[in-house]
Amino acid sequence: MTFGSWVSTPPRGLLEAADEVTRSGCDMLNSVVHFEIGAQDSTKIRAFYTSLFGWTFDTTDPSYGVMDDSDGGIGGGIMQIREDMPPYVTIYVAVDDLSATLTRAEELGGARVLGPTPIPPIGEFALFNDPEGHLIGLLHLNRPQ
Repeated sequence: MTFGSWVSTPPRGLLEAADEVTRSGCDMLNSVVHFEIGAQDSTKIRAFYTSLFGWTFDTTDPSYGVMDDSDGGIGGGIMQIREDMPPYVTIYVAVDDLSATLTRAEELGGARVLGPTPIPPIGEFALFNDPEGHLIGLLHLNRPQ
């Protein structure tokens, strides 16, 4: 089973990250804009990072705790994964063209995992594995008209 088969909708934290980058109006192309930790026990892992780093989380959606990034760091979240999923850590990079970036990743030895997948009305996201198997997310934002 591949990671892509586990994803039905983008996590709320990714939606919030996309919204924040769009609102800020900054050009973040090719920059890391979000991180995500997939945890088998998200409550336990959120408590671990809160104790270790002082991170706080919005747990309005208990399946996805969104980290408070008001300190100026990149936003992130801890996602409760299903039983059939392995724990993971991934980053999301903002790009201008998901398809072109996925194609280039494949040319360089990576493998497409998912997408492009729409995130209405914000944009779209995709996932790929680098040549060593690390899961990397891509995010393309619709530019305000």
